[in-house]
Amino acid sequence: MTPFRARFPTSERDHAEPMRRLKKTVCMVGMMGAGKTAIGSAVARSLGVPFLDSDAEIERAANESIAGIFERWGEPFFRQKESQVLTRLLDGQPCILSTGGGAYMAAGNRATITERGVALWIKAAPEILWARVRHKDTRPLLRTPDPKAALMKLIEQRDPIYAMADLTVESEAEMSVERMAQKTIDVIATRPDVLEMA
Repeated sequence: MTPFRARFPTSERDHAEPMRRLKKTVCMVGMMGAGKTAIGSAVARSLGVPFLDSDAEIERAANESIAGIFERWGEPFFRQKESQVLTRLLDGQPCILSTGGGAYMAAGNRATITERGVALWIKAAPEILWARVRHKDTRPLLRTPDPKAALMKLIEQRDPIYAMADLTVESEAEMSVERMAQKTIDVIATRPDVLEMA
């Protein structure tokens, strides 16, 4: 009987996808519009692991939109719930986790992410971010008379904190989501304690 591996041409075996095992949850951090959800879900599909979005999990738990939570209960209440949800998700199986733009600002959240997973900053230029969020009304922090100025102020405040992340991937406007996902996987693979390549 011919061995199973021998039934496949050598070229097919040589070009097979390498086995990859995610050992820790990768938390996508960065500004709104950076592409955390799009890139994160593509990375998760490629690695064959779950993709979760902390904002979506908060909305599910509260049975209310993020904008509604901000309006009804205020930002401090939202941040408290955000921390609780992050901790719960990081206690689960390794996955790709997209976090809200302000999640990494809290020292407690940064410590939790570092302790239980790894933070990856999706870094995008201000003009890219503005182009992506300018027509959306679902961003509570941009509901101001001058949303562009509000965004630029947030970038100025947050980028130094995002820079503390364990890993960084620079977003490129002309690059497809699939190519950005592969670029991101290549960066994650520099940490064998996070992504094991076989």
